[in-house]
Amino acid sequence: MDIISTRNMSRDFIEDVLEKTKKMEPIAKAKKQVDMLKGKTLATLFFEPSTRTKLSFMAAMNLLGGTVVGFDDPRTSSVKKGETLADTIRVVEGYANAIVIRHPNEGAAALAAKFSEVPIINGGDGSNQHPTQALLDMYTILKEKGKLDGLKVTLAGDLKYGRTVHSLAYALSKFDVSFVFASPPSLRMPRWIVADLKSSGISVKEINSIEVKSDVLYLTRIQKERFPDIEEYQRVASAYILDEETLKELGEETMIMHPLPRVNEISPGVDNDRRAKYFVQSFYGVPTRMALLAMVMADI
Repeated sequence: MDIISTRNMSRDFIEDVLEKTKKMEPIAKAKKQVDMLKGKTLATLFFEPSTRTKLSFMAAMNLLGGTVVGFDDPRTSSVKKGETLADTIRVVEGYANAIVIRHPNEGAAALAAKFSEVPIINGGDGSNQHPTQALLDMYTILKEKGKLDGLKVTLAGDLKYGRTVHSLAYALSKFDVSFVFASPPSLRMPRWIVADLKSSGISVKEINSIEVKSDVLYLTRIQKERFPDIEEYQRVASAYILDEETLKELGEETMIMHPLPRVNEISPGVDNDRRAKYFVQSFYGVPTRMALLAMVMADI
């Protein structure tokens, strides 16, 4: 089983992942190793920088009793010598029971899956998808709100290049939610994603300012590295700032989320607000990825 995109995930599959994540959470909190994946090896191929995704996958694998091999800088691999992605995958599958790949090119994970006999997990492919982030985001919402149905969710910031919001939008669309997409005009959610959501009966409202009365406010970083034109980036770099002043306008029960890293879109002064959940959100990456690794490597 490959984990490539949330687009084709069913509600049943998502709920199964979330239920298994719940069972993994006590192990993750106790940092107590179990032997569920003893004798198994995970390969992490990170062609782009990562802190949370890479380390949480490593922690998850270690907690399940397995081992990890891989690289986090393609310049230290044979990619620097011109090796193709297909050849890298064919080689690494001989060393591991599953592969997590992060790559700057959209579609790289799907391409890797075509050449691999072991499961491929997409750790982010360009501005396309980041399915494991969406699943941990879903778990965070479920834990903090107690439900997924009936929520109003605002996704704000870089919706054009933001793979986290692309994945989360599709994942949440399997539930009874309504969306507010808040972004500068140049960073709107891709038209085909909006069309897909609306064709599924999902309510979508697009605005240029942050909606402050949602159940969930999911902010994203304006991603400088995705912009082909630096001047375009500079025009929108500080489009949305959540600080102590704007907090006053936020709904009392609005949960603040962010996939991290942040730059300036959330002031450090927000961190101690009871509505800020982005650091606990980051932690939930461990039990969520534990659940996924157990599913793809142990059929649990």
